[in-house]
Amino acid sequence: MSNQLLEDLEWRGLIAQSTDRKELEQTLSKQISLYVGFDPTAPSLHVGNLVVLLVLRRFQLAGHRPIPLVGGATGLVGDPSGKSEERSLNDEKVVSEWVLRIKKQLEKIIDFSDKKSGAIMANNLDWTRPVSALEFLRDIGKHFSVNQMLAKDSVANRLATAGISYTEFSYQVLQSYDFLELYRRNNCTLQVGGSDQWGNIVAGLDLIRKVEGGSAHALTVPLLAKSDGSKFGKTASGAVWLDPQMTSAYDFFQYWLNSDDADMPKLLKVFSLKDRTEIERLIETLKVNPGAREAHRELARELTSLIHGEQIAKKVE
Repeated sequence: MSNQLLEDLEWRGLIAQSTDRKELEQTLSKQISLYVGFDPTAPSLHVGNLVVLLVLRRFQLAGHRPIPLVGGATGLVGDPSGKSEERSLNDEKVVSEWVLRIKKQLEKIIDFSDKKSGAIMANNLDWTRPVSALEFLRDIGKHFSVNQMLAKDSVANRLATAGISYTEFSYQVLQSYDFLELYRRNNCTLQVGGSDQWGNIVAGLDLIRKVEGGSAHALTVPLLAKSDGSKFGKTASGAVWLDPQMTSAYDFFQYWLNSDDADMPKLLKVFSLKDRTEIERLIETLKVNPGAREAHRELARELTSLIHGEQIAKKVE
């Protein structure tokens, strides 16, 4: 079962890096808990977040327990992935409102009701808020080597260009602390994230080993780009959001329907929950009868139904 899941993810182009493959397969032969973190830096998730969110769903369909984590704490700090720290740090009240909105979106994609593999919703503010700065520095900070932190790509890139504040520099310590806490609370032994998160995830593995003497795994998903090199999930009017007030269900459907033919094989593999045989059949229709746009239509239907509901999907079509 574990091998099948990883092989399927590989076929879909959804594995960028992972810890030891054989050990990971062995770990996945039994039910595990795994997590993905989403920072509330906006009132809604967007289609870029959907890539890793659907990976979480695939793990759940294979019998594992997903933990979507909404970063009520890390969302207040900000991840050092941008070019400079010009972003305004959002007010705590705003961030907590966004956390609630994002939780509702997660409930459409991940099943929280299943007794065996029902998801657990987590918010890192729950364990970060009670810890004082001194406790955090003494108990967690002492395990981090500044030399190693400086070598992380996200930090090194910023140091070479705009510089980085202590606030954003400490982000990887907070993310590592999340992994440690979920390991302690929910026996969470796998973190999944975008390939730009590899350094932060591995730092979490080190922390689990140093503090608890335990071991866990990391798996990253490639960052998606269009065949013309442009950023995926962006349109002329901006990002494609999952919230209908920010991107209407009609525009959401149109986004998939109007995707470039050259991108369709990749989009089907990454976003569709259909099996391999059906996806390969749809890819074939692109060659045989491209004008019918059957593959585009099927993907638009599937994703609009998932995010906005079947009735709305039929209506917009």
